[in-house]
Amino acid sequence: MTTTAARIPWWQPETGADEQARVLAVLASNYLNDGDVTTDFERRMAEAIGARHAVAVTSGTAALFVSLAAVGVGRGDEVIVPDITFVATANAVTLTGATPVLVDVDPATLTIDPDAAARAITPRTKAIVPVHVSGRAAAIDRILDVAAPHGIAIVEDAAEALLSRHRGRCLGTFGAAGCFSLSPNKTITTGQGGLVVTDDDALAVRVRELKDQGRPVRGTGGNDVHASIGFNFKLTNLQAAVGIAQLGRLRPRLERLAAIGRAYHHGLRGVHQLQMLPFDFDGGETPQWVDVLAEDRDRLVDYLERRGISCRPFWFPVHTQQPYRAPDDRFPHATLAAARALWLPSAFALTDDDVRAVCQRIRDFYAGAA
Repeated sequence: MTTTAARIPWWQPETGADEQARVLAVLASNYLNDGDVTTDFERRMAEAIGARHAVAVTSGTAALFVSLAAVGVGRGDEVIVPDITFVATANAVTLTGATPVLVDVDPATLTIDPDAAARAITPRTKAIVPVHVSGRAAAIDRILDVAAPHGIAIVEDAAEALLSRHRGRCLGTFGAAGCFSLSPNKTITTGQGGLVVTDDDALAVRVRELKDQGRPVRGTGGNDVHASIGFNFKLTNLQAAVGIAQLGRLRPRLERLAAIGRAYHHGLRGVHQLQMLPFDFDGGETPQWVDVLAEDRDRLVDYLERRGISCRPFWFPVHTQQPYRAPDDRFPHATLAAARALWLPSAFALTDDDVRAVCQRIRDFYAGAA
């Protein structure tokens, strides 16, 4: 039986009249492919993030792949990846022909353990991909220190960290490249889409070649020069039009996500069966979604669902997925935490009353009302 008056969503994308108007304008132009609207979107995104270059691609996975390929990752190489991440992080490595080397996470943050990363380095290690889980900064400064003596490239998976800041800088701007997702459950969506940011001029050229059949600049589709190997990961004007419209609401969305995060941290204080995962709100970190470690998680999720409250359990650790199967004892922190990790409702549309209702239901559950 559902006792909540209206269902509280875990997440829902929001679009409106501005998206419709901009898409209609692209349709009226009769140029639907990657064109001037995509270029405008890239320029605006680079400015918002504080990077010299932004290159729009078809997905966050594509962003990771072209970034890794652009820094020279290829067959025979190894790339260090945290065990707690969406499987796309490992899949992007596999797409380059390299081998993803999974390492355990810091149990306090669920982000890559720098010491585990250091132990995993071999002569074949070409890159490390720290993942900023839920918008929370991985230990990026320590990872950079681990990588630097070996000449290892850092490609940041900032899929969940758009405009989340660390030391005054946006996550995604610390490594050789930063990769963002524009899928429907992100702060800005283009339906499907991704973005690579970098301050390296030569790397930006190579990323553009990789996303557009080896062309460093937009071609004609006819007698173009293709000086290198590339593929087709172009983001279209139609998608970019939606993204530009979404950018107009970025700041209030970020403010709302931070407010929701603070409200949960306040409202669930003292619930000893929950561990609120940290966010440096004052330092500029913005939660894409609010995450917790919960005792009896699966029963809690069922309890909330039956009362009209949607949550999302964390990904299974990558090492438990068949293509990357490895023993649990190599990843003790990831194995323990993933079974307890949960994203609470974090949609823009959540009201303060909604957050209070979620907190009260969680308190009721642990008080024995289940």
